[in-house]
Amino acid sequence: DKVLIFLIPECRECSSCLHPKSNFCLKQSILPPTGLMLDGTSRFTCRGRKIYHLYGTSTFTEYTVVHEIAVGKIDDDAPMDTVCILSCEVPTGFGAVFNIAKVTPGSTCVVFGLGGIGSAVVMACKASGASRIIGVDIKEEKFPRARELGVTDCLNPQKLKKPVQEVVVEMTGKGVDFAFEAIGLIDTMVATLESCHPSYGVAVIIGLAPTNSQLIFDPTLLLSGRTLKGGALGNYKTRSCIPKMVTDYLQKKINIDPLITHKLPFESINKAFELLQGGH
Repeated sequence: DKVLIFLIPECRECSSCLHPKSNFCLKQSILPPTGLMLDGTSRFTCRGRKIYHLYGTSTFTEYTVVHEIAVGKIDDDAPMDTVCILSCEVPTGFGAVFNIAKVTPGSTCVVFGLGGIGSAVVMACKASGASRIIGVDIKEEKFPRARELGVTDCLNPQKLKKPVQEVVVEMTGKGVDFAFEAIGLIDTMVATLESCHPSYGVAVIIGLAPTNSQLIFDPTLLLSGRTLKGGALGNYKTRSCIPKMVTDYLQKKINIDPLITHKLPFESINKAFELLQGGH
């Protein structure tokens, strides 16, 4: 069978899986960050040394061993070199908009980070009818493609005379309706919250911060009505929802092709990581 492997499983038994608004299975393996399997062990060794599974998936191995609850069967005719991004990138970005923030038509949005997940957020904001989408990134070579996906204004924080959140507030009057952080830095998470309208702005944290990080911000930011939210894989229940997204792609109900910028053979994996780290 063709399958997608998920870093968040769906046991369909725990309180999270049984709740209609949650997908964070209590048997998940995202913690600890060493990438141990669901039961805290590793299934691989090499020359007597334990090999850890990245998020319990090890998707760059030729063969892997995973838990059944972390695997979703997909359509036989699905192109694996495309639908692979539906294991993480697409549901994380789309779900942040559709499921977590619930972006409304005519709203204003800001997206911190215009990489793969940030680009998926942009596409979803546009599909939701957002009237203005501000993209924030320090790599200006990403701006032309971001505009093609739906970004209306591009900001490089390194070239601004004041903090980017202050610029966003000035551009939108009192702040955006919805703000998304797709980088994983404490500073940008705070900037995301401060970019929101004080009464009804919604900030969604998507990026994974460094281990042992502490998010510190002025609590009065929330007293006026702002909302700070988070979510993993866009709150989609993995085994139940993501295979259906593959079917939707095959039936041309959704388009994920613009999110793929490069396709390289496995032998060029180091080149792929160089492109990733370079922000391309």
